[in-house]
Amino acid sequence: MIKDGVVLLPCYNPDEQIMSAFLESLSKVFKHIVLINDGCSQIHKEFFKKLEKKYPVVTHYRNFGKGRGIKNGLNYILNNYPDCKVIISADCDGQHSVEDIKKCYQAALENQDAYILGYRDFDRKNVPFKSRYGNKITRGVLKVFVGLNVRDTQTGLRAMSRTVASQMLTVNGERYEYETNTLLFCKNEDIPLVEVPIETIYIEDNRTSHFNPIKDSILIYKLFVKYIVCALSSFVVDLLLFTCFLNILNHFSMGKSIFMATIIARILSSLYNYFVNAKLVFKKMNKTSLIKYAILVVVQMFASAFAVSILHKWVPIAPVILKMSVDFIIFIINFIIQREFIFKR
Repeated sequence: MIKDGVVLLPCYNPDEQIMSAFLESLSKVFKHIVLINDGCSQIHKEFFKKLEKKYPVVTHYRNFGKGRGIKNGLNYILNNYPDCKVIISADCDGQHSVEDIKKCYQAALENQDAYILGYRDFDRKNVPFKSRYGNKITRGVLKVFVGLNVRDTQTGLRAMSRTVASQMLTVNGERYEYETNTLLFCKNEDIPLVEVPIETIYIEDNRTSHFNPIKDSILIYKLFVKYIVCALSSFVVDLLLFTCFLNILNHFSMGKSIFMATIIARILSSLYNYFVNAKLVFKKMNKTSLIKYAILVVVQMFASAFAVSILHKWVPIAPVILKMSVDFIIFIINFIIQREFIFKR
């Protein structure tokens, strides 16, 4: 029996029969199991009274959400289990087999500096529609905007050492967005992500899940709105400034006007872009990042100016349209460079 690992189970209005069978199997492998009663309704009151005789139960007066439940559970375990080397957070609805929980425990034991994710195969036929495509969309968003390539972004089976668990207490989020926030936190703090393949189990089309496809998806995707808004606003500012200066400098030849308007607009819009990204998006601003950013601005400024000037000679399209096309490509490259090199923590 495993004694140096604690299994944490956040619970909200569980299927009592499924959970009882799951706990019976789990308790044969893990000595320590901690439950979170996240404001379950009164009909589950007697059920949790029976569970309290066997397991520690942290009770919330009302439903605070899975994120709060996990953080409160981690805090409880860190305070009460000094010999614990690994904490495994799992769902209580039977979606995770005891063998898979054991696999994640072993991975965390061997990788004390890493955050362990049990990932499911979403191409299997038994995966419900909302789970399959919801995960694929979130996975794509994380890959494009954050640079994280994770197979299962919403897995409920995660394992970590005491050190990593203490760091996870600082992550924002009260509900399902907390699980996505932990991935962003790992990216920012250079905490390795180790993925472990697990069974893809859905009982009765996942009817016991309390994930709200609309409300909880909004909480998850609002994390990335700032990336999109800042990128688009910087693009618009640059385009508007370019148009204004192109009209002001119309007494020069078209080639010179394009070149000068591009440079002036890019200098001004880049100042805006830097402070927005440093304060709101990447949240890192220092002398080193400013110098790196200045070099990037100069390179992309001349690249844009030369590209638009040359294309205007060969393509009979308005300079503003050409600039939009060129800068769209540059903006994508620019964002990746900022994320991975300039503002990387």
